[in-house]
Amino acid sequence: MRLDVTDRAILTALQDNARPTNAELADRVHLSASACLRRTRLLEESGLIARFVAILDPRIAGVPGTAYVSVTLDSQGRASLDKFEAAVRVIPEITECYLLAGQHDYLLRVVYRDAADLERIHSEILTPLPGVVRVQSQLTLRTVKRSTKLPI
Repeated sequence: MRLDVTDRAILTALQDNARPTNAELADRVHLSASACLRRTRLLEESGLIARFVAILDPRIAGVPGTAYVSVTLDSQGRASLDKFEAAVRVIPEITECYLLAGQHDYLLRVVYRDAADLERIHSEILTPLPGVVRVQSQLTLRTVKRSTKLPI
């Protein structure tokens, strides 16, 4: 998809705040309201705008802890990967999952309430996942930067 300056302005504005009125967005990107609405709908229909979401504050939501967990499986066959990925998709404490090339097979981002909750997640959720032979966690001390905004 080819994006012009106006499309990029719309996308940048929506990544900053996805809840402006169409009139506010149009004013910000210097378009008429009808042209802005048409362009925004085209960006949604193209799939570039995948969805609109609310981003919660983890501390206020009661899950202030974040761990990055490296997982190694016993097999890298398609069936093993599919089983693991299907299991991970339904676990709410796992907020991100990436298939890796390298020493480990997956990298998970896990949120937790406290040390006891992390221990529960580790022993009752992560290690019993299909095919898991090794789990290695790194705990974050402080969030320096967290962004959902893509450079466009």
